[in-house]
Amino acid sequence: MSSGDREPGSPWDNVKEEPTCSGENSKHESAICSGSTEIKSCAVVKYSAAPPPTSYALLQEKTDLKLPPANWLRENPQLGSAGTTVLGSSSKSKPFSSFGMAYEFIDCIGDDVDVVSDSENIKKLLKIPYSKSHVSMAVHRVGRTLLLDDLDIQELFMKSSQTGDWTWLKEFYQRLIDEKWQRKKKSKEHWYQRAILSKFLYYSINGDGAAEPVPDNLNEGEVENEAEEFSSTWPTSFTSTPSEAEESDTAKQESVSLDSNFALGQVTAVLKEQNLPTLFNEGENSQGLRNDFVRNIMWTFEDIHMLVGSNMPIFGGGRYPAVSLRLRDNNKPINILTGIDYWLDNLMCNVPELVMCFHVNGIVQKYEMIKTEDIPHLENSNFSTRVVKDIAQNILSFLKSNCTKEGHTYWLFKASGSDIVKLYDLTTLCEEAEEGKCQNPFTLPVAVLLYRVASNLMLKARQNRKHYGTVRTLLLNCVKLLDQERHPQITASAHYMLSELFQLDEPPEEGGESLRAGGSEDSYSDEDREEDEEAELTEDSDENGSYSNCSNPQDDSKAVAVIRSVRELSVPEKYKSTHQIRPSGAFPVSQDKEERCRHVLSYVLKGLKAVDGSIKKESDLPAADPNTPIPLKYEDRNAIGACASEKGISLLLETAGPVQGDQKHLTRSGMIPGSWQHHMKLQLFLKASKAYFVLSDAATNLLKYGRALRYIKLSLQCYDAYCSVSGTQHSQVLQFHSQCLSLCGDIQLMLAQNANNRAAYLEEYSYQTKEDQEILHSLNRESSCQAFNMAADLSMDPEYQLFVSSKCYEAAYELLISEALKDQESDQLAQLLRRLGNIRNEMGVYYMNQAAAMQTEKEVKKSVSVAEQEMWKKSFSYFEKGMKDFEAIRDSTNSALLLCNTGRLMRICAQAHCAVSGDQSRGEFSPEEALYYNKAIDYYLRAIRSLANRANHPLVWDSVNWELSTTYFTLATLLQDYAPLSRKAQEQIEREVTEAMMKSLKYCDLQTESARQPLYQYRAATIHHRLASMYHSCFRNQVGDEHLRKQHRSLAELHYSKAVCLFLSLKDAPCELLRTLLERVAFAEFTMAGQSSSGAKLKSLTGALEIMTESRHAFQLIHNELEEEEEQVEPSEPQAADSAQSPDVATGPTSGLNLQEVMKLIGVFEPSFSFLLLQLIKLMTTLKRKPSNKDEELLKTYKNVYSKLLRAEKNAPLLSRVSVYKDLLQQLTPQTGSDDTGTPS
Repeated sequence: MSSGDREPGSPWDNVKEEPTCSGENSKHESAICSGSTEIKSCAVVKYSAAPPPTSYALLQEKTDLKLPPANWLRENPQLGSAGTTVLGSSSKSKPFSSFGMAYEFIDCIGDDVDVVSDSENIKKLLKIPYSKSHVSMAVHRVGRTLLLDDLDIQELFMKSSQTGDWTWLKEFYQRLIDEKWQRKKKSKEHWYQRAILSKFLYYSINGDGAAEPVPDNLNEGEVENEAEEFSSTWPTSFTSTPSEAEESDTAKQESVSLDSNFALGQVTAVLKEQNLPTLFNEGENSQGLRNDFVRNIMWTFEDIHMLVGSNMPIFGGGRYPAVSLRLRDNNKPINILTGIDYWLDNLMCNVPELVMCFHVNGIVQKYEMIKTEDIPHLENSNFSTRVVKDIAQNILSFLKSNCTKEGHTYWLFKASGSDIVKLYDLTTLCEEAEEGKCQNPFTLPVAVLLYRVASNLMLKARQNRKHYGTVRTLLLNCVKLLDQERHPQITASAHYMLSELFQLDEPPEEGGESLRAGGSEDSYSDEDREEDEEAELTEDSDENGSYSNCSNPQDDSKAVAVIRSVRELSVPEKYKSTHQIRPSGAFPVSQDKEERCRHVLSYVLKGLKAVDGSIKKESDLPAADPNTPIPLKYEDRNAIGACASEKGISLLLETAGPVQGDQKHLTRSGMIPGSWQHHMKLQLFLKASKAYFVLSDAATNLLKYGRALRYIKLSLQCYDAYCSVSGTQHSQVLQFHSQCLSLCGDIQLMLAQNANNRAAYLEEYSYQTKEDQEILHSLNRESSCQAFNMAADLSMDPEYQLFVSSKCYEAAYELLISEALKDQESDQLAQLLRRLGNIRNEMGVYYMNQAAAMQTEKEVKKSVSVAEQEMWKKSFSYFEKGMKDFEAIRDSTNSALLLCNTGRLMRICAQAHCAVSGDQSRGEFSPEEALYYNKAIDYYLRAIRSLANRANHPLVWDSVNWELSTTYFTLATLLQDYAPLSRKAQEQIEREVTEAMMKSLKYCDLQTESARQPLYQYRAATIHHRLASMYHSCFRNQVGDEHLRKQHRSLAELHYSKAVCLFLSLKDAPCELLRTLLERVAFAEFTMAGQSSSGAKLKSLTGALEIMTESRHAFQLIHNELEEEEEQVEPSEPQAADSAQSPDVATGPTSGLNLQEVMKLIGVFEPSFSFLLLQLIKLMTTLKRKPSNKDEELLKTYKNVYSKLLRAEKNAPLLSRVSVYKDLLQQLTPQTGSDDTGTPS
């Protein structure tokens, strides 16, 4: 009886769960001794529907039990269900009695318990070697637990003519076992004995001993007929004769409804943690599967753990806390069968004593009290308890070794009068029968039990994954047993639980090892059959069997196993069984995420098919062919642009939001909200959505963005279908949906950034498996699945992809800050804000590049176009939003990068505002340019402040530093080259140029070794060169203020010397070095022009020649490069890369050798060199003082060099000319001693 069937508050509705052990005396010790041999027995009452034991009424001698007491047949709690029918208990053994107990104590099934059965079946099995009576039982295996049920062949065959369920078994039985089978009726003596037993029990609880006349309308014949009608059987525990004890098992059983819904009341989803819906209503259509026993006991007999059901009334009170009552005919002594019966009953129910009432022809004679441990030693009923123990162990081992297939129905059969016990696999026999005859009424109860055990284990599996293999095997066997059309609910639920076994959010175990918890679908273990042995015939019983004792040997081929003689069961350890469960199989755990997800989706699809098949309303649905692919179309939006799609994408935020309110109308497919189909579809849709999400994430990691987009679209379509059938959404579901939208944003962003692989992505996106098509068709039964098409369609326009990506992130962000999720942990929110900042940076950069492209494409420099301004505004807007996102999560590094990009945008704006004169030449540096360059500088300085110091993020720091230096340098260069003289004075411009140059120099990091170090050196050299040139020009043009001129001269010399040092260190800027040296020589020549004395002039000329001599390094570098080109060696690669981020001016050394520039510089070098030599020769030859030997040598050298210079071929190849200059300069080097320095003294 299930807890739902018991009326709450009734006095006997109490539950006990305390261990009590039977023993030698009333102290309930754990062991019962039989001679020198100890039998261990322990009983724990799991449930009791009876009130605490009360004293029994001691009947007076000569009480006539043929007369009914006044309370006869009235329901009484003391007798439990004994009063519910005319002649005793209504809870006679039914074919599903063990299932009722198993359902109620589901925790015990599978591992902890060996046997679940009615106590009558246990006793019948343990008496097999002593009895010639027939045995017929159904055996089922669940894990290591065996369920035993009485299989009343007579009753089944009587029913088969009405239902047709067991026709095939009747034919098999008649053909192989008993060709002359016929129904045998109970004798009048049988019903007479039942009647006086019933009256005796009612007298015992009545207490007054008064006999009342039998009602006029009830005579003995009517009692018998009524007994036949109710088909009730009194448990053998209370029988008065051995004959009755044996015959009781062959009585009729109640009709059991085998309708497809009869077990639904027992199937309750226990996986509350997994949101598995409650599938079935308790207590409905559960007739035949209820636990109707007065008490359920966990009985441990030696090492065998049994869950048994018992209806034996127990009395107590006074000095006898618990006794059982028995009625015996004084003329018939107790035999072994009856003794074993009484002994086992008392052991199972933990009753230490037995009270026997003796009668003669229904007249009470006397009472006798017997201790339980003394029962095996009674006269005429002497038996060995050790032998009974051996019988129990052998039978259990025999059944466990041969009942190996989960879900199969086995039939243990022994014909009356036969010593042979046979075990048949009825499921296999049923499958072999002709179609239409193979109906097995046990199929559904077994499937339901497998399902419930699996459900229970799923809870444990959360803590211990070793149960996964067991759960999978149970569920696969459950599904194999069920007809999906007749039992869609259990089928769908089982498939959902199978999908739950594959944990998508957990990494597989290291090494990909399987979980050795179980595996193959239905097999456990097989043991070699025991050899047949001859055994002596056992003691016969005094009961007349109702079955023929003939048994043809031909049926052995159909039997799974055979016990040749019941005597074998008495031999200790004759049968041995291995208790390994599923040793050869394993739960499939794959390292491959896609494989795990495919398993999940296959189970989800089967579950959806089961649910869809159960929904009747199909006429309203459009016809859909599962074999026709549903196209995942893409749109080319190059012509449309993102703005035209605003309307469609704006729906994304609405769709992503939480759904409110309960759904009360039918769904699109005709499902009723709140029905099991509704609950199951919700779970299956959500599971499919999660599986596709994991597949999409895995594809993204593999850079398969087309495949990833297809999977995330399917995930969003599953979610759309979920929303269409769900009234409300839990916070976990909304959080998951936020993750889906976020991943969709990631994929669209990656597609935009990898536009060169579009063809491959389109091919990946268009591919679709048959499984995906079928799932999509199931989704379309509930929803059009169009809500998220804008988010997950494959576009060929990068701008649109970036736009969709940002909208996905925005929708995900709106979800996370919604009322439903605002209290959740902020980890996901921080990640999403970082993604939002990133996509806004990407979009800002995109529009910035578009603006730059517009600028370069313009043929003629015109005023700034409206389109350009629109691009600037969009870019600036996205950069500002991105900065806010990063600031919200205090991400200073990314904030600095966005500030840096905004600075770059300002520089692009500055370039667009450059003034153009009438002849299309570059005009003066405009105020708009200055404004935007200063804005750029402000953003770079903010970026520097955001980073605080280089240690926080060296790469970003260096990048910002470089950009800031570049901006100052560009500003100074433009001010210097295109001076706004119409607006500012020359002196003011020079001050501004100097200030900007010095700030640029300040941010040139010459000390830190990095890839940019040569660039910094080149820029610093260029800055010094430009400043030196500016001061040189000021010195030449300055008139009047001698102090200022000296200052300019000093500054010019300082910067020239620094520039030369830096260019010399670069080794790859010969033209720049040569130009700087030539300018410096010119500066020296100009200085000399203002000198009058010969000594001063000679000194100046000598100094100028020393500077000129330093150009030997530049000519050496030029010579090397020209040689390499002439030898047709591969052109040299640039030693330092140009700035990738500076669109303003070239700030790095040239790539390769600019021949035109070399020729131009040689054109300046040659006359300057010639002039210096000539002036030196003239000055030295006209000196008044007598020349020293050193002077003469110098003069001779100068003349020699000058002579060669004049004779040099002007039209000779460039390489030859450079070689000549190099050699001439080399001749001057030892004399001047200026080989190592370029700095004047």
